Amino acid sequence: MTSTSIFRLLAALGVAVALSACAQGDAPSSNPRPFDDPDIDSDIARVSDGRGAETIWDAFGRRNTETNVAVNKYIWSASLEVLNFLPVQSVDPFTGVIITGFGRPPGGGRAYRATVLINDPALDARSLNVSLQTQGGPASAATVRAVEDAILSRARQLRIADNRL
Repeated sequence: MTSTSIFRLLAALGVAVALSACAQGDAPSSNPRPFDDPDIDSDIARVSDGRGAETIWDAFGRRNTETNVAVNKYIWSASLEVLNFLPVQSVDPFTGVIITGFGRPPGGGRAYRATVLINDPALDARSLNVSLQTQGGPASAATVRAVEDAILSRARQLRIADNRL
């Protein structure tokens, strides 16, 4: 036998021993699901609908694509109408957030920017949160209240006009 064939035989024997060592060890778990293992983060191992994924295909399965929007449509529209002099930077109707840039109201000298949060589907003052800022800092509470009142009044007008149809 040549040294090359001996080397190949020893290499094959070493690979066989290494593979057999992998097969030895703990017996297979009686629970093959990794979701029940306390060491695995359950948020990672679960599908977003709350049930455990049985296979990889469950992770890519159909999910509920219907989204319920918890924003009052009248307050949303009224906010955009009342603050139409401000340049809109970002809107998210699903979370109810409107962010504007600086702008001057008609006939006013001071520039404002606003952040509006509509967090309830009810046509109620508690559903509306307005934050106004000037270039020098926060706007006065009276100014914020006046803008909130204008938005709520316009929202009521829109609702009344919608019920007439």
